[in-house]
Amino acid sequence: MSRYEDGLKLIEERCGNGKDNVISLATIAMEPNADGKPRPYVRDVDAYYEDGVFYVTTWAKSTKMRQIAQNQEVSFTVCSEWFSGNGIGENIGWVLDPKNGELRTKLRTAFAEWYDLANNEKDVNCCILAIRITRATVIKEHGAVRYNMDFVNKTETEEGTIT
Repeated sequence: MSRYEDGLKLIEERCGNGKDNVISLATIAMEPNADGKPRPYVRDVDAYYEDGVFYVTTWAKSTKMRQIAQNQEVSFTVCSEWFSGNGIGENIGWVLDPKNGELRTKLRTAFAEWYDLANNEKDVNCCILAIRITRATVIKEHGAVRYNMDFVNKTETEEGTIT
């Protein structure tokens, strides 16, 4: 097994299997700072992980979704799991769209404890955000082992780079 595959296995153990993960999701604010430079914006969200993608139920008119519409590049870290990286955010549509049926079932199961309290599925703006991971770092043994992963080319790479 390659180191990339070892890293994937570790991610699956920590975040997969229908787990409700709390991730910190960073986007770029729509308004620059006083110097005209991009400003990061971060918030915690619940996310379901499967095959290199985090899925989040959210509201299409939220600040994060408006920011992602302007710039799809996002960063994330999985709280308390030593796993962080970058990805591409995409609104994949209304939760009740038939194309999202199988995924919706998985999300309702993973988020069962709070799903109906936080989501109004009748509102067409109740949507699913897909965060397709492009680059990630997974750490174990307090930093003794690091997996720097390029999800685009499915290889291990230098820290912080995609080849």
